[in-house]
Amino acid sequence: MANASEPGGGGGGGEAAALGLKLATLSLLLCVSLAGNVLFALLIVRERSLHRAPYYLLLDLCLADGLRALACLPAVMLAARRAAAAAGAPPGALGCKLLAFLAALFCFHAAFLLLGVGVTRYLAIAHHRFYAERLAGWPCAAMLVCAAWALALAAAFPPVLDGGGGGEDEDAPCALEQRPDGAPGALGFLLLLAVVVGATHLVYLRLLFFIHDRRKMRPARLVPAVSHDWTFHGPGATGQAAANWTAGFGRGPTPPALVGIRPAGPGRGARRLLVLEEFKTEKRLCKMFYAVTLLFLLLWGPYVVASYLRVLVRPGAVPQAYLTASVWLTFAQAGINPVVCFLFNRELRDCFRAQFPCCQSPQATQATLPCDLKGIGL
Repeated sequence: MANASEPGGGGGGGEAAALGLKLATLSLLLCVSLAGNVLFALLIVRERSLHRAPYYLLLDLCLADGLRALACLPAVMLAARRAAAAAGAPPGALGCKLLAFLAALFCFHAAFLLLGVGVTRYLAIAHHRFYAERLAGWPCAAMLVCAAWALALAAAFPPVLDGGGGGEDEDAPCALEQRPDGAPGALGFLLLLAVVVGATHLVYLRLLFFIHDRRKMRPARLVPAVSHDWTFHGPGATGQAAANWTAGFGRGPTPPALVGIRPAGPGRGARRLLVLEEFKTEKRLCKMFYAVTLLFLLLWGPYVVASYLRVLVRPGAVPQAYLTASVWLTFAQAGINPVVCFLFNRELRDCFRAQFPCCQSPQATQATLPCDLKGIGL
């Protein structure tokens, strides 16, 4: 039995402890990612109130994160054990390229999908009528999902982003390392990723400006309205009489400003305007999706910066500790989205309590019991 005084004894114990910590951390990330994403997918599938386009897109994102964790993290764990044992054949070049292709595919898929989600969130608030009529159903979500996968496949298919050939670093199978002979192409793909993420944040910035402009207070202009038969039209009219007539509640002759417009029937015009409750729901969804987008930028940003330095300067310009930490941050991104969604979306928390009452604490169950009894008249 080697002790600290023997040569290599302390070093061997430190390496074993580091290996155990690394395997434990990777196992925890794998379990959290799979459990969170699978639970989130079951919640969306089982809860009918969540069968809407934004949650369909979120479902695809969580399933992709779960698949990425299932494909990459076991390979990294196996590579770490092989590197520590210094035994066994290293993974072949084909296996490394396949894992690097899958990592690039899931990365670009998340980036393109978040860009599509940002555009739909902008349309849901800025052009709600068009969004409610054309983009609120599952066909739009299906088209966005297919487009994101197609673009990700086109971006990740050329073998420019390589896994490093299973060399010195055990994180290499999913690290998207650039080959020396593919540096120009790798730089182009990194620029594409940066452009997509930057465009997504510009869309959310435009949405923020839109909401801020609509919240500005403007002075009221008291101009008298014109009325001959209680229709109240003209510059000073508030439009309430015309809105009532258009919605089907008008009486008497047609207002002069609405001649030629057909009034709405009993079932028409139900979703013409964005009411206050819908506006709050859309804002909560925007906050949740922007939090997911911002975390994607923060967790993938350090590795993208390291990749730029390795391509533009030299491969040894980035310290190995920084590169390993940046790679592990990308691994954490695969399991953090469900946590962020539950934190920023009250509707998801309510649906989770309704679908999985066994996960509630006894205090929460006792607190909801009087409300349920009051609802049934007891």
